[in-house]
Amino acid sequence: MEIFGIPLQAFMGQLMLGLVNGAFYAMLSLGLAVIFGLLGIVNFAHGALYMLGAFAAWIMLDQFGMNYWFALVLAPLTVGILGVIIERLFLKHLYKLDPLYGLLLTFGLALVFEGVFREIYGVSGQNYNVPDLLAGAMDLGFMRLPIYRAWVVAVSLVVCLGTWFLIERTRLGAYLRAGTENAPLVQAFGVNVPMMVMLTYGAGAGLAALAGVLAAPIIQVNPLMGSNLIIVVFAVVVIGGMGSILGSVVTGLGLGIVEGLTRVFYPEASNIVVFVIMVIVLMFRPAGLFGKEA
Repeated sequence: MEIFGIPLQAFMGQLMLGLVNGAFYAMLSLGLAVIFGLLGIVNFAHGALYMLGAFAAWIMLDQFGMNYWFALVLAPLTVGILGVIIERLFLKHLYKLDPLYGLLLTFGLALVFEGVFREIYGVSGQNYNVPDLLAGAMDLGFMRLPIYRAWVVAVSLVVCLGTWFLIERTRLGAYLRAGTENAPLVQAFGVNVPMMVMLTYGAGAGLAALAGVLAAPIIQVNPLMGSNLIIVVFAVVVIGGMGSILGSVVTGLGLGIVEGLTRVFYPEASNIVVFVIMVIVLMFRPAGLFGKEA
C-alpha cells in the first residue's frame, strides 16, 4: 500500500519520527513560553539546560550506576536547582530592564556551559542505552512502532498538558500570573512573589532537562545537542505566540509532524520548513497563531 507514491511503512515511520521531534519541540518551547510569559526573560540558555539534563542522566549512569528511571527524576531536579541559582545570582537583577539584557546574559551562559562540556567531553557524543523495559517495538501491522519513541510522545503530552492546566486553571497559576503583572499588590495579600518567580525559572529549567533525559537514548549525548535545536525551538515559540503556553504545545507537535512529512515528500526543504512557516505566520499574525495582539 502506498500514500502519494510513498510506501505506507516509510510514510508512517517518518510521521512517527516527526511526532517524536514535535514532542521535544513542544516540551522545550513550553519551558521557554513559561519563562517568557511569566518572567519576561528570553531564555537563550534553554538549549544548554536541555543538554545539561541529558549529560546529567549519562553521568548518573556512567559514574554512579543510576538507571534511567532515577535519572528521569533526579536530572530535572538537579538542573532545576541550577536554574534557581541562575535566577538568584543573575536574572533577578534584569526584570525591570529591556528583555535584550536577559537574552544576552542567557546566551552568554549557554556558551559557557557548552564550552565547559566541550572541553571535558569533546564533541563526539556519548551513548545512552534505551532502558530494558522500553526496548523493542510493537508490530502494528502497517509499521513497527518503537516502544521508547511512543513513551517519549506520551510523557511529553502528559507533561505539557499538566503544565498548561497548572498555570491556566489552578489558584497557584493565578498567583503566578498576577504576581508578574502586579507584584506589590499580590505581595500585599501575603504571597511571596520573589519565591514564586525563582521557582518558576527553576521549573522551566527542569522541563528543559526532562526533555534532555528523554532525548538521551534517541540521540547521542553531546555538548552541541542544545545549540543545534534551540533555534528551531525559538521559531516554534514565535509561531505559537511568545508567552502562549497552549500555543507552544500545539505548534511544537504540529510543526514536528510537518517537518517529518516534508522529509518524505521534499527532503531538501525539511531543514527550513519551520522557518518558512514562521515567516508566513509573522506576515499575517505578528503576535503568532495563539498570541495576543498588543
